[in-house]
Amino acid sequence: MTQHDTLQRFLFDGAPVRGALVRLDGAWQQVLARRRYPLPVRSMLGEMMAAAVLLAANLKFDGTLILQIHGAGPLRLAVVECNNDRTVRATAKFDEALDEGLSLAELLGEGGKFVMTLEPRVDKAQTWQGIVALEGDSIGQMLENYMRRSEQLDTRLILAANESTAAGLLLQRLPEGHGDAEGWPHVLTLAETLQHDELLSLSADDILFRLYHQEAVRVFDAEPVSFACTCSRERVGGMLKMLGGQEVADVVLEQGSVEIACDFCNQHYVFDEEDVNALFEYDVMAAVRESRH
Repeated sequence: MTQHDTLQRFLFDGAPVRGALVRLDGAWQQVLARRRYPLPVRSMLGEMMAAAVLLAANLKFDGTLILQIHGAGPLRLAVVECNNDRTVRATAKFDEALDEGLSLAELLGEGGKFVMTLEPRVDKAQTWQGIVALEGDSIGQMLENYMRRSEQLDTRLILAANESTAAGLLLQRLPEGHGDAEGWPHVLTLAETLQHDELLSLSADDILFRLYHQEAVRVFDAEPVSFACTCSRERVGGMLKMLGGQEVADVVLEQGSVEIACDFCNQHYVFDEEDVNALFEYDVMAAVRESRH
């Protein structure tokens, strides 16, 4: 299997540590092809995308892991969704005139929050959500603090992104009873020697050999990761039905049609008078015209 767009999980036999490596090339390029992101937003979104795949890797869950950052600065919202089938998508809302040289702290402002949601695929299953303040100088640190506070799980995340690749390394401490307890700090110490350019350029096999060739590491089969958007005309139609016939028909009468663009893939969906009548299963346009006279 190619080393591009892959998730590689692994487990230490002699230490209480499980881990995963992800490298996103084509999937990340699909996100960037749909919208131009300023450098600080691009870096943050790429790291969030890698992190979402890594965090979803160890979940036995049929559904979607959603990471959201609600900023209080030029970055208003960043969202990444990773499904259990290893498909991922991402988007961000920000001030178009923001400074390309902003630091992460300046980009997010003060008072923002990190939201993690597990949304089940099965109808009526319970959605789980955790919300914490943004604490840390990087996306990795923020998520480490989140996992420690919300999940009581020691986690190390090393993340990197540039114009072509988003990548990450995840290490998590396992409960007592698996391997030597002193193995956790040893594994972390070795991980700290990994440079961002290595993370972005080396294959998972090369990184594992570079860091842990003297350790007993069980490597699982690599899994492909890809970009996919879950939007559809049917879903947009369902959203319009929730708005109600009166409101939708008013927009069509004023503008000639309703046009909705997906924030994730930039697909545009257009509903004209005929489409709206079919959506509401009666001549809602005529009814609204009549009500205006």
